[in-house]
Amino acid sequence: MNIESTPHLLRPAEKTRPVTASDIVAKLKYEVGKDPSVATELDWLHATILAVRDRIIDAWMDSTYGAWRSSAKRVYYLSLEFLIGRLMRDAMSNIGVLDDVKEALTELGVDFGVIAALEPDAALGNGGLGRLAACFMESMATVGIPAHGYGIRYANGMFRQEIADGWQAELPETWLIHGNPWEFERAERAYEIGFGGHVEEGDCTGDEPGCVWKPGERVDAVAYDNPIVGWRAARVNTLRLWQARPIDPIRLDAFNAGDHVGALEESNRAEAISRVLYPADSHMAGKELRLRQEYFFSSASLQDILFRHLRHFGTLDNLADKVAVQLNDTHPAIAIAEMMRLLCDVHGHGWEMAWTTTRAVFSYTNHTLLPEALETWPVPLMERMLPRHMQIIYRINAGVLTEARLRSGGNEDRVRAVSLIDENGERRVRMGQLAFVGSHSINGVSALHTELMKQTVFSDLHAVYPDRINNKTNGVTPRRWLFQCNPGLVGLAREAIGDAFLDDISRLDALSAHAGDRAFLDMFAAVKRGNKVRLAKRLKDQMGVTLDPDAMFDIQIKRIHEYKRQLLNIVETVALYDQMRSHPEKDWAPRVKIFAGKAAPSYWTAKVIIKLINDVARVINADPTVRSRLKVVFVPNYNVSAAEVMMPAADLSEQISTAGMEASGTGNMKFALNGALTIGTLDGANVEMREHVGAENFFIFGMTAEEVDNVRRERQSPRHAIDVSPELRQALEAIRSGVFSRGDTRRYADLVQNIYDHDWFMVARDFDAYADKQREVDAVWRDRDRWNAMAIHNTARMGFFSSDRAIREYANDIWKAGPGFEAG
Repeated sequence: MNIESTPHLLRPAEKTRPVTASDIVAKLKYEVGKDPSVATELDWLHATILAVRDRIIDAWMDSTYGAWRSSAKRVYYLSLEFLIGRLMRDAMSNIGVLDDVKEALTELGVDFGVIAALEPDAALGNGGLGRLAACFMESMATVGIPAHGYGIRYANGMFRQEIADGWQAELPETWLIHGNPWEFERAERAYEIGFGGHVEEGDCTGDEPGCVWKPGERVDAVAYDNPIVGWRAARVNTLRLWQARPIDPIRLDAFNAGDHVGALEESNRAEAISRVLYPADSHMAGKELRLRQEYFFSSASLQDILFRHLRHFGTLDNLADKVAVQLNDTHPAIAIAEMMRLLCDVHGHGWEMAWTTTRAVFSYTNHTLLPEALETWPVPLMERMLPRHMQIIYRINAGVLTEARLRSGGNEDRVRAVSLIDENGERRVRMGQLAFVGSHSINGVSALHTELMKQTVFSDLHAVYPDRINNKTNGVTPRRWLFQCNPGLVGLAREAIGDAFLDDISRLDALSAHAGDRAFLDMFAAVKRGNKVRLAKRLKDQMGVTLDPDAMFDIQIKRIHEYKRQLLNIVETVALYDQMRSHPEKDWAPRVKIFAGKAAPSYWTAKVIIKLINDVARVINADPTVRSRLKVVFVPNYNVSAAEVMMPAADLSEQISTAGMEASGTGNMKFALNGALTIGTLDGANVEMREHVGAENFFIFGMTAEEVDNVRRERQSPRHAIDVSPELRQALEAIRSGVFSRGDTRRYADLVQNIYDHDWFMVARDFDAYADKQREVDAVWRDRDRWNAMAIHNTARMGFFSSDRAIREYANDIWKAGPGFEAG
């Protein structure tokens, strides 16, 4: 089956007008300002997007007006990241005009594939957190929930990753250099955001407003709206992103006095807020900018929410009945204190009423069990930057401590543990605690993660508020992560089981009945091979590397972090390389090991791991003795568009995090949906995935979360695990001795020594189990019918892990919004 020629799966959405060649030419002429004879490929891209956008606007306005007319409860999703990727194919697919556009461009002599590849990935996120937010926005539109997403319009995003001599180099991401034809600037929707200053004297603890914050610095937050289209254009919601601008763009007095650089200092300071995602915070200036970002977008979003609500209802008394605000992780936690400031200081509500409203409005999704990832801010920084909010946090804390004493029978250890102020060492504000106490619902993102939340990071708060924590297992949108990125597999499924799964992904389970069908197995294998050929061509063009599509494509693509254990993977690769050279007579399964992901700029160990992967790749790929059996590739600048090509091509998905440290994962779901088998630990959503696809179709290895916790508490030495594993010992020695670093024995000395001395992430202790499971993978790979049958079962049984299901659970259990809930 030719995956490139598979007809598009969508019938045109109801009321969506087709896009014609004349429509595109009209946009090219009247909005881009070009004649077809001189238009560039980028001009054609923008004209095409604008023509498609016109079809979306009618549905967008209908959705907005419908929510207004019915007084429906609205959901507001606050996230510091939205990793939305390219939007053109997504939007055209969901409104059913993809085939129209391709035909129109062909008529005009324009290659759709060429211009589609020119659309930049929106640099608005980094990893799973931002991609989940993007999936959730699309699913909220699909299932009919009136919703807005709120975030920051980063000019340069995270960073563009290049690899220089094996090391990660960070360059600015310039995704907005040619503008963003999807967005609408809403200059009239701008809000002032304050920082610093002082709080004027008044009764700051009474039930009536008495405090007035006088910021010492102000910036404008200007709105940019992007339409987010649901499946079959069922609904179009809004992603509103905030850009920071100075109140006064230039100090003319300073400029005219000759201080041309100083005249722009305030402008640069304001614009820095929306410049870069996750600025390095290893220094105080970085910490301050991070806090400014988080408050900036939280305040602008809440001001916008209250403005919209008041314009509609004229009162805030029914705010909790009509508004649900979901905090996506801890970054927007300052919104709790900001809502209290707005309700009390600006809108005149009494404290108790405001606090009741705030808790009823907010809910909080936790995405991490790492204590260091639950943000804390030094009290002096908070008092200097947000003095009124610090007062509010102290008052909230007083109420929390009183409640904790009553509910714990005066247990002072528990009272200290739930305090919003960490008194151990430098006094810090615990933002995770603030998000917890200010929300009526706190959810984890997998069953295991939720239970571990109760036992670890929020154990004391859970004891005080035992009814707040609940689970909402993550999901991914099948539109982008199957229908669009794997048309060959979708076409095959439609031929086998019909079209019902297009609207209800759980119906994909009917594919399992075909796992024993010889003809279907062959067609499934052909689709997979076609996807691998596509990836191999991309990497050949991008990197000059030649890959064998008949080898196993073993892929680990995710943010580089020690707990995700790319290090375990590459150490095992070194051991495999040694075994292949020592035993060339064995029938080794040929493998291509593919890595991709970014390391945070200040995370040195992660950067060293990237360098190690590239060093190992350089040596292995140049060795003729293993050239047909083993190859290693690190793909630079991993993003959504790269994932859309890599995931359908994967045979084996590496989900090997240290047990108990991955909240859920969503890459694991995307890989399995596209027919990859998983090798992984009992961590995050792997546990539930294994239950759904069947243990016989999953490669599980390693310690459990409980076993990891026991080893850490008992402070067991990792040296024994290394001593009893010759393969591990030899691999570590090869890395340390300079085999892969051109004789430089210092480059990886600390990395290896850390495994010997500490091994917090259980690389040594899980190594043998991982290596043994990889040899089991080899054995199954040789039985291709069995492998393909297992892969089919993985695809067929992933329906539960749809973001549509997840969003319906949020809507029914937490937000009380969307279809089925009365508007009245």
